[in-house]
Amino acid sequence: MPGMNSIAPVRPPADPQAMVVNCVGYRRDGTRTGDVSIDAISDVLQQPDTFVWVGLNEPDEALLLKLQEEFDLHDLAIEDAQSAHQRTKIEAYGNSLFIVVQTAQLESGHIAFGETHLFLGARYLVTVRHGASLSYAPARRSCEHSPELLALGPSYGMYGVLDFIVDNLLPIVRDFREELQELEQDIFAARFNRDTVRRLYDMQRDLMTLRLAASPLQDVISQLMRLHPQLIPDELHAYFRDVHDHVTRVNDAIGAMREMLSAAITVNLSLVTFGQNEVMKKLAGWAAMLAAPTLITSWYGMNFQHMPELAKPWSYPAIIGVVACVVGGIFVVLKRSKWL
Repeated sequence: MPGMNSIAPVRPPADPQAMVVNCVGYRRDGTRTGDVSIDAISDVLQQPDTFVWVGLNEPDEALLLKLQEEFDLHDLAIEDAQSAHQRTKIEAYGNSLFIVVQTAQLESGHIAFGETHLFLGARYLVTVRHGASLSYAPARRSCEHSPELLALGPSYGMYGVLDFIVDNLLPIVRDFREELQELEQDIFAARFNRDTVRRLYDMQRDLMTLRLAASPLQDVISQLMRLHPQLIPDELHAYFRDVHDHVTRVNDAIGAMREMLSAAITVNLSLVTFGQNEVMKKLAGWAAMLAAPTLITSWYGMNFQHMPELAKPWSYPAIIGVVACVVGGIFVVLKRSKWL
């Protein structure tokens, strides 16, 4: 995906516990059974009416292969989850889904991008984070506060994660809008500021990449509601529609912000060009006033013998008066036309 090369390759942590952020079992009523070790997942799933929610951060190949064994995940999905350079997409593998979502965080005025891979089955939800991404612990806590909805299955947990990801995109656009307001003084200055123009360009580039990350989410969420009733119960359609609405708002905000940035760049360059034109007009006006006495006095450097006015005692003051009148007339004309 264009622009996603900003995901820096991260060395997998040596400690497996650092890669497993959470691994929790849930009962049919949506309450926790407690933390579960990776090796004990199959034991939990042997109990009826339970499901497991696993959260991973930068897992290595061995851990992913272990999860593949526990949940019978597809080889292609595991291969994609291991490499953090996938486009936003949804894939169905039998009775399970594999979803790739782009994430974003604002770091030092620039957007850092990451990815989250989600595996959804009837009795499990696995989230795999790569690159710039916040922890999904708040999403998990929010879901656990609504056990009646979590009782609908792991799809409610997936809703919580998707909603958390989308809700973190809109503040980025708001921060850019506030920064643009702070740059207005430089934008409307009639002088060229390379740093201001470069910052506006960088913001526009980041927002374009953010839109490429957010826009496909609309199709992903639509497919979740329309094509997978075995995993997404009807009771959750309203919640996924809410996420879809948030994604639409984010895309609209990004589009509006990009237009504002384009307008700001155009206005800045137009004002700079206008200021340069004003300077050129003034320089041309002063050049015209200097050209008049230069032309007149150059006549007396041609060494003609018959210049009758040279023999008169008033010739020198007369020439000075003529030059002054000509220059004064040019000054008045240029002043009225606002060239000076």
